[in-house]
Amino acid sequence: MFIWAANGESMRTYNKVTPEGTKDLLFEECLIHRAVERKLTAVFAARGFHEVVTPGMEFMDVFDPEVSGIAPEIMYKMSDRRGRLIVMRPDSTMPIARLAATRLQKEEKPLRLYYTQRIYRNHPNLTGRSDEVLQAGVELLGAGGKRADLEAICTAVESLLSCTPDFRLELGHAGFFRAIADGLPITADQREEIRSLIESKNYAALESLLDGLERTPAVEAMRRLPRLFGGEEVFAQAAPLCGSEEAAAMLEYLHSLYKSLSALGLGNRLMVDLGLVQRNDYYTGVVFSAYAQDCGDAILLGGRYDNLLGRFDLPMPAIGFSVNVDAVVKLLAEQGYAPECSRPEVLVYGCPGHEVKALLYASGVTSQGGSCETSVFETEEESIEYARRRGIPNVAIVGQSVKEYSLADNTEIGGDQA
Repeated sequence: MFIWAANGESMRTYNKVTPEGTKDLLFEECLIHRAVERKLTAVFAARGFHEVVTPGMEFMDVFDPEVSGIAPEIMYKMSDRRGRLIVMRPDSTMPIARLAATRLQKEEKPLRLYYTQRIYRNHPNLTGRSDEVLQAGVELLGAGGKRADLEAICTAVESLLSCTPDFRLELGHAGFFRAIADGLPITADQREEIRSLIESKNYAALESLLDGLERTPAVEAMRRLPRLFGGEEVFAQAAPLCGSEEAAAMLEYLHSLYKSLSALGLGNRLMVDLGLVQRNDYYTGVVFSAYAQDCGDAILLGGRYDNLLGRFDLPMPAIGFSVNVDAVVKLLAEQGYAPECSRPEVLVYGCPGHEVKALLYASGVTSQGGSCETSVFETEEESIEYARRRGIPNVAIVGQSVKEYSLADNTEIGGDQA
């Protein structure tokens, strides 16, 4: 459809399409989404986490780019009636940090919170990515140390196992990259470029950038960082690259965490990736991601962020993760998981003058745990034909009495009910 602009040129209207990066969900897709949400939230609740929901719109100040690592240009922005800048929620962790520092500041710590909600990010070069993503995740606030890290990671593993057995978990440390980067003679912008190149595994561009720097142990360590990926042997390979006691301590802690997770039976699912440098700047310690075969992006992201709550005037340690529900749904659909759409057991038709009685009859069916649909057709014949087309096995004709028919063998299965 087109409308005409003032200059006489046609302008297309967009009332039959969705914005780029969004999509409609129909029938089976909705069923898979709901099934995945139920599985994930059941694990979260069983682990003692409690659900919270934050607004879909937040003040932009909540997502300070210097803290969040979320560039302003990828946020969907608007203004409220007072002209204040607000954004559609691009991240769930920071609003929950805001919530914890305000309404939950006096609650007993640690706080165990979980959520299922959408985030919105503008991807100028979509490359198949969605601007609207459903996430489910947990935040463990007010707990530091190895026990809390293991709790979060084990909850992440258990939640994914409830949906699919085929994934690998990659373990890294946000501080390890920073410790090496601190030894490089680079600007903040160059450091972000290096981080981005490592994240995207663009080794050629990374080599080119590092070739322009003086050849030092830190430069050579950064050159090897994205290739430090694999099993337990990675720790021995990385040890000579530690240029400070701080980096060595991080590596030792990560090795300890790896051993504990291996003892839990993760087996071949567990990998070490010291090139795991997620964009969010608020991560301070262990970071982890989960990937599934034939799924390019991570289906789970998480990590420790001990400094974030301090930005909201309630400093405390914290760790959390989020599952990309949309990615898990797509994965399950491609694997052939297709829950059957529910079909009514009976179609209830009210004869002329008995429409209210038919509605009461339908309510009786559903109150006893049955499923039914009331006919909106004018005649009994149209109703029966509709039931056949829809595969509804039974029809109840409600008049002075009620007669029930099985369409499978065209027999009356009940009748003359008052």
